[in-house]
Amino acid sequence: MIETIASVGLPVGEVLEIKKNRVQPDSGSNKNGKRISIVTGIHGDELEGQYVCYELIRRINEQRDKLTGIVDIYPAMNPLGIDSITRGIPAFDLDMNRLFPGNEDGDMTEYLAAKIINDVEGSDVVIDIHASNIYLTEIPQIRINELHKEWLVPMAEKTNIDFIWVHGASTVLESTFAYSLNSRNTPTLVVEMGVGMRITKEYGNQLVDGIFNLMREMGIWQGQTISPRKPVISDNPDDVVYLNASKSGVFVPKVKHWEKLKKGECIGNIINPLEGSVLDEIISPIDGILFTIREYPIVSEGSLIGRLLREEVVR
Repeated sequence: MIETIASVGLPVGEVLEIKKNRVQPDSGSNKNGKRISIVTGIHGDELEGQYVCYELIRRINEQRDKLTGIVDIYPAMNPLGIDSITRGIPAFDLDMNRLFPGNEDGDMTEYLAAKIINDVEGSDVVIDIHASNIYLTEIPQIRINELHKEWLVPMAEKTNIDFIWVHGASTVLESTFAYSLNSRNTPTLVVEMGVGMRITKEYGNQLVDGIFNLMREMGIWQGQTISPRKPVISDNPDDVVYLNASKSGVFVPKVKHWEKLKKGECIGNIINPLEGSVLDEIISPIDGILFTIREYPIVSEGSLIGRLLREEVVR
């Protein structure tokens, strides 16, 4: 059932509407009494979640008799951003994920943020799906604020993702969608995967499999599910090593994403296409696994090339 959760007037007689699709048992009753919410599109240039929403609904519709709870799907929290291929809210130059929990008596953006929070709040689990930007590719991972790790890590382990990254608390997180909901006792998992402005079906299918597994654990789904992957979990800042460009040029990788590397192994070269020369070699400083890699090849000095997870964490 398609519902409009927020609506505001725009210039030239247009209307901005944020919608959700509530998928529930055919009987119309919530037998299980539980609800999972799938949220994406907060950033308009992150499209990986669009495929997840589609595939999740498609699979549920094939076995609707197996559904025993409510699945709320919000594919486009920032519809103007998606339409204009813009990360933030066009014309306002605002990152929507810095506006929560919002204010219904505030301006348009604050009003929309408040309406979203009010509608999603109370879910038994929320999956907030993001992609990387256009510059980097990320393996499927869940990022968790350390303030909520005891609550969220056990849920994240059921979602079939590769990596759970527990971050230190930061004041800027207090204005994000996930932080606002977790602070209101609505457990919210933040997924990061893929690359901006693209859809990676392999990652999308992996996450959908995990969502069904989590739904089964919650008692919302009675169909068959996969045995989820056992994720690598890191809660120590020293576990992650950042790789940055020392020169400006074109980055050409030599290794694949999520590949184990040895200390001293070449990850890629920064080249000068005018002179046909190698400006710098990007060398792995540790034994580890590459979970972030540069997607957009043009780099400036200091640009992030990738992130490595220390081998001892992966074991």
